[in-house]
Amino acid sequence: MISLPAGRQGVMGYKEYFKDKKVTLMGLGLLGRGVGDARFLAQCGAELIVTDLKTEVQLADSLAQLKEFSTITYHVGGHRLEDFKNRDLILKAAGVPLDSPFIAEAKKNNIPVRMSADLFAELSGVPIVGVTGTRGKSTVAYLIAHILKTAGKPMLLGGNIRGISTLAQLDEVIADAIAVLELDSWQLQGFGDAQMSPPVAVFSTFMPDHMNYYGNDMKKYFVDKANIFINQHQEDFLILGGQVTPFIKEFNYESRIKAHTTVITEKTLPQSWRLKLIGGHNRYNAALAVAAARALGLDEDSIKEGVESFEAVPGRLQLVKEINGIKIYNDNNATTPEATIAALHSFDGKKTVLIAGGADKGLALEALADDMKKCKALILLPGSGTERLRGLLNEHTQVSSMGEAVNAAIERATSGDVIILSPAFASFGLFKNEYDRNDQFVAAIAALV
Repeated sequence: MISLPAGRQGVMGYKEYFKDKKVTLMGLGLLGRGVGDARFLAQCGAELIVTDLKTEVQLADSLAQLKEFSTITYHVGGHRLEDFKNRDLILKAAGVPLDSPFIAEAKKNNIPVRMSADLFAELSGVPIVGVTGTRGKSTVAYLIAHILKTAGKPMLLGGNIRGISTLAQLDEVIADAIAVLELDSWQLQGFGDAQMSPPVAVFSTFMPDHMNYYGNDMKKYFVDKANIFINQHQEDFLILGGQVTPFIKEFNYESRIKAHTTVITEKTLPQSWRLKLIGGHNRYNAALAVAAARALGLDEDSIKEGVESFEAVPGRLQLVKEINGIKIYNDNNATTPEATIAALHSFDGKKTVLIAGGADKGLALEALADDMKKCKALILLPGSGTERLRGLLNEHTQVSSMGEAVNAAIERATSGDVIILSPAFASFGLFKNEYDRNDQFVAAIAALV
């Protein structure tokens, strides 16, 4: 059972921590997390500069949400070195390049560089459950939060959650709360820089992804992911997916593990437990969540009740509608070939109509193409990844919009079939981001009669 030893309780009084501090927020973005960070910092009385590569026009929606704060200074359409000098804190968004000259300037000037999630972990004083993995981290994080809620435990869910500023959740911290944070590799850079790891860490899977960011170097990607556990203590808990353990050995990280470690496989979950989630990969995800819940000291009955009552996370093999016997699933957040393969393996290929395609990540596509060929029909959205994939395929239908894709899928499906949006690629090009792709799909499905 996890406890929070003396000396690790964090620094409460966060409003005083930020008041009158000169803070540069690097990356406002369009997804809501940056807006939430900016609003929170302004409300705490920070002297705030917000800077972003996007232009004022591109950021119009985000800027409109902050118009009440006349104290915020904006430098958009590019960053300026002077905004990374003579400051008390740099709060950077996810995806800032590893070799950013602006971050280098801040570090040269001994200015702390932090991120929303790790700063929350430090200041909140509550036990943190951190969840990472190339695949599965969202489902595992949401499931742990659901188990806690089912057990009547106060909890917060943050990290890589759409529209949620983790830092702003400091306002919601109450006694005995537990925070569950979904952490991508970028957010874990912040934990690494702060030399901290969550007391309960879950590392679900490790597969090729974001290789355009990491220069096709899997070890660089792993180094960021490994921040989930390398600064843990002996009394902490590490839940490792069995798929990850070979990489622990490959990259010589066995000696970096100090915490109590549990290795999970799909078979770890009792076979008698009945999930609403589809697919063997989700039994694996559930087993990871169960191990984390046990580390938190929850009783077995509450854990089982939470697992068996849990519905799919939006955008992760989520059943969104059934029309004339055709079930339609939203797996929008499947942005790698492996994620889409897992979705396809959850259904009979002969009854599956797949909507996929998008922007290339430079990942291997041969196995994906083989599984796509087994589908009843394949509808492809445009993108650089789609163009590379098409050479590996036989029959498919090319469309130019999400609405056209949904209509084409409906035309090809009959009662007993399933339609799945499971892109296997990034969203950029046709869509603003993956959430825009999700929303367009949901809207197109809602419009069906």
